[in-house]
Amino acid sequence: MILVDYGGSVFPIISHSPWNGVRLADFVMPFFLFIAGISPALVYKKVPDRFVATQRAVLRGLKLFLLGVFLQGGYFHGVTSMTYGVDIERIRWLGILQRISIGYIAAALCEIWLSHQTWKRMGFLKNYYPHWCLAILLSAIYTGLLYGLYVPDWKFKVLPAASSLPSNDTSVYMVKCSVRGDLGPACNSAAMIDRYFIGIDHLYAKPVYRNLKVCNMSNGQVPESSPSWCNAPFDPEGSQKTVRELDLAFNLHFCYWIVFSLRWHPCK
Repeated sequence: MILVDYGGSVFPIISHSPWNGVRLADFVMPFFLFIAGISPALVYKKVPDRFVATQRAVLRGLKLFLLGVFLQGGYFHGVTSMTYGVDIERIRWLGILQRISIGYIAAALCEIWLSHQTWKRMGFLKNYYPHWCLAILLSAIYTGLLYGLYVPDWKFKVLPAASSLPSNDTSVYMVKCSVRGDLGPACNSAAMIDRYFIGIDHLYAKPVYRNLKVCNMSNGQVPESSPSWCNAPFDPEGSQKTVRELDLAFNLHFCYWIVFSLRWHPCK
């Protein structure tokens, strides 16, 4: 992750893909979720008190969430200027650590509270039917939101590049959508959900899709001739993506039990 954050501008091949595609940086988050999904199965395999274990898991996840808000919420965006600190009206609530914490809490609660029997008592599908139901439900919710929601036309304001303080000198951009099931940067339902529920001022102001050729970004600035959405905030760690990452962390936790059960299956 350090290599990607500090070397991505020097070696673009290891930085995040602007939109479609996979690069080295795109493997970082799944690996973190792998740890978050597998660790509860090891830590909470046997717990004497479920309520105490739940309290510890939630507290640990909450600490990780607050750490993410502190690191990515905007506290260090103006270290070299008079804007040092955080603007609560523009703080970024969701980020990498926040999503990992949510996935960890979900996997831990499933491990603590959802019962799992042995192979001797019932079949494998029946053995983990609550886990199957949750995994299918989360996948269905994510897919339904992604392809089913209608995205209308929308507009947004952008502050001058040299200022992060409130100003009347703002630019207003209009984005034409009126579509359903679009997976592009401009009109996807994930961004619309974030704008409505999180607030456009709390989203990541410099999304990686600005590196797309269509945006023609030069010296960190998007020219006026580029599509209007190239200037729009977009959070890759937003609310709908959190549902998908929660599902992924839960499935990784579930995969551990598949391997564990097959390992100790009496008929292997």
